[in-house]
Amino acid sequence: MARVSQEHLDARRRQILDGAARCFARNGFHGTSMQDVLKEVGLSAGAVYRYFPGKEDIIAAITEETFAAIRGAFEEASRMTPPPTPDALLGRVLGGVLAGEVYGLERRSFAALVVQLWSETLRDERLAALLEDGYATMRIAWAKLVDAYRSAGILVSDVPGDDVARTMIATAQGFIVQEALFGDVHPEVLENGLCGLMSMNPQKIS
Repeated sequence: MARVSQEHLDARRRQILDGAARCFARNGFHGTSMQDVLKEVGLSAGAVYRYFPGKEDIIAAITEETFAAIRGAFEEASRMTPPPTPDALLGRVLGGVLAGEVYGLERRSFAALVVQLWSETLRDERLAALLEDGYATMRIAWAKLVDAYRSAGILVSDVPGDDVARTMIATAQGFIVQEALFGDVHPEVLENGLCGLMSMNPQKIS
């Protein structure tokens, strides 16, 4: 019997994850059955279970992959020299992630999938561990970026780097939630809003 190539295995796994993600984005995790996934991907139960023993395993794989993609985009941008300011960085990264049509989903559907993943972490310890790991890694990356801002002389505040990191992550999360709930939330809006806030003159604030 001929051996199945790694490329074939990877492509089949990709097919399952993409199809499952489309189902989850449409109907939610709890509104999607394994039969729905099988129908979406056009594969037999045996073919799918070869890669994923159950729906929870598919959700975990999508969670890990999605968080890794977002985290990786921020880490890559943070290594740029000179480092982009927070408004440009967040606008560039989120614009790229949401416009990338991850899993073949449109912007709002992908944002909705991310919000669902966050919600699932509140009840699933395995997913919570994946999220916690990704969050910790992003905080470290942002803290390093704050150090780069200070070295470049564009940030003179003595505010702890981790405080800045957590605030920027919260801003990114809020942007994704807005896209999921309302749609039509363009990265330029976030970039312009942050730029406006950053340009406030503290001497004029009593």
